[in-house]
Amino acid sequence: MATIYIVLDTRRVKVNGEYPVKLSLIHKSQTVYMSTEISALKEEFENGQLNKRAQNYQAKNAKLRKMLSDAEIAIMELSSKELINNVSMKRLRAIVEARVKGVKQNEKTFIDYLDRFSSLKANPGTRSVYNQTKVKLLDYDPMCTFETIDVSWLKKFELHMQNQGIKTNARGIHLRNIRAIFNYAIDEEITALYPFRKFKIKKEETKKRSLSVEDIIKLKNYPCEPHQEKTRDMFFLMFYLIGINPVDLFNLKHEDLHSGRIEYYRAKTGKLYSIEVIPEAMEIINKYKGKDYLIDVLEEWGNYKDFAHRMNINLKQIGEMERKGLGGKKIRTPLFPDITIYHARHTWASVAAGLDIPKETIAAGLGHEIGNRVTSIYIDFDRKKVDEANKLVAHYIGIISLTILIEKLFNISSD
Repeated sequence: MATIYIVLDTRRVKVNGEYPVKLSLIHKSQTVYMSTEISALKEEFENGQLNKRAQNYQAKNAKLRKMLSDAEIAIMELSSKELINNVSMKRLRAIVEARVKGVKQNEKTFIDYLDRFSSLKANPGTRSVYNQTKVKLLDYDPMCTFETIDVSWLKKFELHMQNQGIKTNARGIHLRNIRAIFNYAIDEEITALYPFRKFKIKKEETKKRSLSVEDIIKLKNYPCEPHQEKTRDMFFLMFYLIGINPVDLFNLKHEDLHSGRIEYYRAKTGKLYSIEVIPEAMEIINKYKGKDYLIDVLEEWGNYKDFAHRMNINLKQIGEMERKGLGGKKIRTPLFPDITIYHARHTWASVAAGLDIPKETIAAGLGHEIGNRVTSIYIDFDRKKVDEANKLVAHYIGIISLTILIEKLFNISSD
């Protein structure tokens, strides 16, 4: 907690023998002094105020009390927002001095505008991402403003995140969020400042998140443990539904499936999406049909994130397993130790590309914009192309899988 006092600064005496009366601000084991434009002799000052020996002492004490009160109000306001422990001494001094001098400042911080911008987002997931950026800013510089966020600040903030072990692309998300708020503020004529003209956000190429055709078939045919079966089935349901996201899949209701198609608004974009349900997908849906939901996941789990987390764990564990001694620890040799549910989406796109399906069809299947945002408004993409592409991908996987199975049976019989 910061504290502030009225003191007589005896470090330097004036020509007339007086010493400056100052506000002493103490914060984080640092002390700074702020001018009050009042001075006094040593014998005229006691207990934080001027005594009767000082000329016009009552008027001067009234001024000092007003300055002290203003300073304490500034400190209490920061404390009430739980920002005082994170604000730097430099920033605190500027806030206190502005309040004491009666200088009007823009009392809104960058985080205030972040909250306003985030509240405009309809998607809870998007708001959550901006909230994570808010957490980082509260930790680093809660009182930052459009004026204080310059190129130097961005570089230091990036280094701060790097020292916390945050990866390049994760840092990029927070920096792009900050950039988005600057763009919003410029559009709203809140600021004309834009530090990103001279600051480049770094991006690191991510690891490939797709399985080969051989790998997807190996996963499909592997004799996994009973508790892993539902996880694998859900993975392949996502694959057969063109990489549908778990939040969309597990929130589907029975009425979302009609005339052989699943139709829903994507949680991520709010865009209406339609997928033909091929037989391979319908078989899995029928296996796990819920009472109220199309799939029973949310009827067994608290929310889709818990199940998605469990899916990722189970997927990584599929593979050979042996126990060390009777009832001992399980030792696993995973087929794909880095696999996640998002491999289903990337693998569908990879297999489709390998079958020479046009990029535009793959993009439409994944729910991406076709071309740029403007032209895509005027293009009513033929869903039949996506339907045929999905059937081709599933048929190809089925044929290769059957071929491998026949080869294994042939090898067994030939022995």
